[in-house]
Amino acid sequence: MWKYEKKLQFPVNIKNVNPKNAQILITQFGGPDGELGASMRYLTQRYSQPFNEVKGILTDIGTEELAHLEMVCAMVHQLTRNLSEKEIKESGFDKYFVDHTNGVYPQAAAGLPWRAEYIQSKGDVLADLHEDLAAEQKARVTYDNLIRLIDDPDILEPLKFLRQREITHYQRFGEAQPTKWNGKGGAADKTA
Repeated sequence: MWKYEKKLQFPVNIKNVNPKNAQILITQFGGPDGELGASMRYLTQRYSQPFNEVKGILTDIGTEELAHLEMVCAMVHQLTRNLSEKEIKESGFDKYFVDHTNGVYPQAAAGLPWRAEYIQSKGDVLADLHEDLAAEQKARVTYDNLIRLIDDPDILEPLKFLRQREITHYQRFGEAQPTKWNGKGGAADKTA
């Protein structure tokens, strides 16, 4: 089903460690509107989707969200690698460090671990697609907030790329609304 290229979808090359930025950026890995929840949401919703075109969109976007998760994890890792004990203590990274050292762990910026209810799979075409539209907008807002708070160009460029992809996903989900088809799902084949 997938062809994995051993490279990031967009390059991540952060020169300066910054555990403060890592602490807020990690929310796009394991926070309520992060990439982990998005990928799982779309890749599970596809199973109850009766329209092959929409199932394909869910698979495509869910797979791309995994690539975004990989980018966010690379950024968090690069921001926390080789930290000194002083940097850990002075940045407030010590609480995270005690539990995870500098391993990348799925949690929100507030420190809450990832939760399965972030997936939101209802099994109803319209309910799920509307959830997906809202999820993409919430992720876009989170990227907007990160861009406002971070001033490192090595971080900003990947964040801007990820933000733009959220807008594209929103547009694709908007195009997938069954009500925009011929009333019976267009040319969609209702096979599972």
